[in-house]
Amino acid sequence: MKNDKKLSELGEFGLISRIASGVSSSGSVITGIGDDAAVTVSTPGMQLVTSTDMLLEDVHFRRCWHDPYRLGRKSLAVSISDIAAMGAHPRWALLSLAIPADLPLTFLDDFTSGFLAMAAEHGVALIGGDTCSSRSGLAISVTIMGEQFPNYILRRSGAKPGDEIWTTGSLGDAALGLKLLEVDSDFPGSEGQVGCGDKVNQYLCSRLLDPSPRVLVGLALAESGLVSSMIDISDGILADFGHIAEQSGVGGCLRLDDLPFSPAFRLIGDKLPLFPYQLSLTGGEDYELCFTASPESRGEIAECTKKCGVEATPVGIVTSFPEISVVRSDGTSYGLQTKGFNHFT
Repeated sequence: MKNDKKLSELGEFGLISRIASGVSSSGSVITGIGDDAAVTVSTPGMQLVTSTDMLLEDVHFRRCWHDPYRLGRKSLAVSISDIAAMGAHPRWALLSLAIPADLPLTFLDDFTSGFLAMAAEHGVALIGGDTCSSRSGLAISVTIMGEQFPNYILRRSGAKPGDEIWTTGSLGDAALGLKLLEVDSDFPGSEGQVGCGDKVNQYLCSRLLDPSPRVLVGLALAESGLVSSMIDISDGILADFGHIAEQSGVGGCLRLDDLPFSPAFRLIGDKLPLFPYQLSLTGGEDYELCFTASPESRGEIAECTKKCGVEATPVGIVTSFPEISVVRSDGTSYGLQTKGFNHFT
């Protein structure tokens, strides 16, 4: 794409054409970008699964931290993660942008490249959207559609007392990456932050800036028939398991010492006055999967997720009492400062 024009010269329809020029064809798309509405073909017997997310500048991201390519990737990744949490196949996406007048076209080109790269990785077709001007910051809205056979779709409402609470991957990396960025706005890449090196910093920040939705493991868990409920971890496991508990009419107990941490998280956490358990419980933006299953399925679940290249860890138990607690290995309660991210508190 040539970058010698300004956005004001290109205009709305010129920008749409510029975005559309990078979109690959898909057999499930009959009519894509350029008409009043998209026309797609669903897989026979499957149901449609739809979700939407917004990312607002200076609320969800800062341009001084987030390069446009990774911002494009993340904008789609967080929506794909919702589809993964339902155990479904991501298929189609709509992208809407409210764009400040001074945003360079090079930024939009790189953003689009990142968005379409994430789409290609997960077999998602960009089929439309909208653009308009913004008098404040950049606003990104993504609607994602997936599909799955009805008996495989996982919801938040199926957890039962006695089920184990699981999480994929590691917790707290993105939240700790955010802390590093807040300490040094010139990051990524600087030395000296609580005694860690570049690779550690870059790993933690990449978990925030370029998350990987757990599509394959979500599908495998759904199709295994072993899982009773599932959600993606966007606001911290405490808050997100809380949604499962509320929808299922149950409670839960999380075991602090069983929470999974990456080596990078431990390396920095061990250098802080208090190990940052709070970040792993309430920090958010991990985009791992939290799910529940019978204890009898522990071995099968571990094998299922391992085949997908993702470790999963049982971190607690579902209870009948409608309250969520966090306990240490000696049984004492862990005091919490917050319960997870909330836009309106």
